Amino acid sequence: MYELIIIGGGPAGMTAAVYAARKKINTLLISGDIGGQGLTTWLVENYMGYQFIEGRELMQKFEEQVKQFPTDVKVEVGKRAERLSRVDGGFEVRTDRGETYQAKAVILATGKRPRQLNVPGEKELIGRGVTYCAICDGPLFADVKVAVIGGGNSALEAADDMVKIADHVYLISLTPLTGDQILINKVKSASNLTIFLEHEVLEIKGKNSVEGIRIQDLKSKKEKELEVGGIFVEIGLTPNSALVKELVTLNRLGEIEVNCGNETGVSGFFAAGDVTSVPDKQIVVAAGEGAKAALQAHRYLQRLSK
Repeated sequence: MYELIIIGGGPAGMTAAVYAARKKINTLLISGDIGGQGLTTWLVENYMGYQFIEGRELMQKFEEQVKQFPTDVKVEVGKRAERLSRVDGGFEVRTDRGETYQAKAVILATGKRPRQLNVPGEKELIGRGVTYCAICDGPLFADVKVAVIGGGNSALEAADDMVKIADHVYLISLTPLTGDQILINKVKSASNLTIFLEHEVLEIKGKNSVEGIRIQDLKSKKEKELEVGGIFVEIGLTPNSALVKELVTLNRLGEIEVNCGNETGVSGFFAAGDVTSVPDKQIVVAAGEGAKAALQAHRYLQRLSK
């Protein structure tokens, strides 16, 4: 039995691992990948210590720091936790490979995943023009007309990336733009961008690949078809909390409710990062929450040993 299992290898999970190692906690980190959403962020401009750094590079630096503690933190990458349950003396985690691990305490830091539009044509054309990561797939659409769906920071960042690559970009949002004003101003200055505010996506068209998109004006109900070869869905994220929905309290967004000490209400079970109810989903916030969770887990383990 480990003292601590951390589920998730993004900024929160890796920071928790470093803080756990510094407290000499016997720790296992389980994650499908290393980096989480940080891998899909092109340029990070607001992480202290780095004026400009690519998300993938920053996550590599996180990973390198975790690897400085090989005797205290065992890292299992490529395995996803499928079940978390209470057992005598702590918790048991079962992975998608059928393996089980036990620990006295657990930190869940599984983050979020992209939300889908759930319109006709979307599922059929995923990987054939429909994508959820402009950073990953943007270069594939050089000199092609594309649509970016969403009105928040992620959509604005995707649009800003794609106006430099694509022939033309259509930015389609259900609402007025809600992202940072600096991003809004930057995107609006592009000559090859057309913005459709308060428009709904009705259908993604195409047989073997994306050929177009059908949208509707929410006020006039007038429909329009746009000829595009790529669609970037940037409408938010869904918490990866299904693993514990029967174990802890979730809010209406599916996030895990935590207090200021990252406690969930279940003794010995902590959560950190984007999967929680903590506002402002930022790398720096997730890292700080991971640190807090590890320190609180250390206090919990100390109490158990007395």
